[in-house]
Amino acid sequence: MRIRMARVSLFFTLFFIGLLVQAQQSDRTSTIDFVEILNGDIAETEYYYQNNWKILREMAVQRGHIASYEIIETVATPEAPFHLMLITTYANKTQYQQREKHFQALIKEKGSLALLNDKKPSEFRKTLFNKEKATHWK
Repeated sequence: MRIRMARVSLFFTLFFIGLLVQAQQSDRTSTIDFVEILNGDIAETEYYYQNNWKILREMAVQRGHIASYEIIETVATPEAPFHLMLITTYANKTQYQQREKHFQALIKEKGSLALLNDKKPSEFRKTLFNKEKATHWK
């Protein structure tokens, strides 16, 4: 009898923990790129992200393709050698699932890359890693 009661108690405990975790998550999902600025080329990198990445996100917000975006600058360290975090947040699963299709259309509409000089993006910035499907808590 004690073993059965313990199992029932464990079941309900796990059930309510599951509900708590589910209740803490929102429908919003983000992608985060961690970017290193190469060769101290801050001006080129800033120009590139302000006139390409940011423009595309502004267009995406206006069309309801994303919920928000943010560029966060930080000091690089040996343990975390990135300078920028580029965050794109989707309001729901549908926006997230359609992200590639929507951004391809926006890129086509915007046209060619805006560059400060003749440098290619790979010469002044490098995405060290990317996090997909970062979920938000309520």
